[in-house]
Amino acid sequence: MKYKRILLKLSGEALMGEKQYGIDIDRVAQYAKDIQAVHAQGIEIALVIGGGNIYRGLSAEKAGMDRVQADYMGMLATVINSMALQDALEKVGVKTRLQSAIEMKEIAEPFVRRRAVRHLEKGRVVIFGAGTGNPFFTTDSAASLRAIEINAEVILKGTRVDGIYTADPEKDKTATKYSQISFDEVYSKGLNVMDLTAFTLCKENNLPIIVFDMDTPGNLKKLLQGETVGTIVSN
Repeated sequence: MKYKRILLKLSGEALMGEKQYGIDIDRVAQYAKDIQAVHAQGIEIALVIGGGNIYRGLSAEKAGMDRVQADYMGMLATVINSMALQDALEKVGVKTRLQSAIEMKEIAEPFVRRRAVRHLEKGRVVIFGAGTGNPFFTTDSAASLRAIEINAEVILKGTRVDGIYTADPEKDKTATKYSQISFDEVYSKGLNVMDLTAFTLCKENNLPIIVFDMDTPGNLKKLLQGETVGTIVSN
């Protein structure tokens, strides 16, 4: 396997499957099976999930809600998603720990870096909920920050598209895919990979990002076995 410790970032929207909102249990179960397959190979896995399928702080702000209040509501949505994925993983025999950046001791441990690393070393999948615990930061930023804190070797950003393209492939049929690209090129071309705070954190800490299609079963395993899946962004 190419990497020993990874952080997998999933969008909340990905958990909707074919639904308009909420959680598609079949999609979550598929993700759990894919994660279980690579976990069985001895890879240490941390997870961060967005909350956009339940609640989006930015959309609520545009509708007139206080941004800080809206962002905290979004963080709680990520915990709901994290609990759903935790349940699905444990159903396929993967031991997990959920750590929350906002204290809610009945359902999650508080985020403690040393404890998270120890869980990974013991073969548990660690799910980081509630973003960074701070408003004005996205779950992309949380993924970058946690990946750096636990010394992950790469961030795998699972999306609906199979990599980074010259333009949005869903809107522009002539868009072509990059197999690899540098952080500086992404900046200069104005490509949308992660929000700039998250992206800059990765660039400054020399942490590569691989954008790939998580909705195709088996893609995660192929990627970690060294096959060319998705687009790698590195310095």
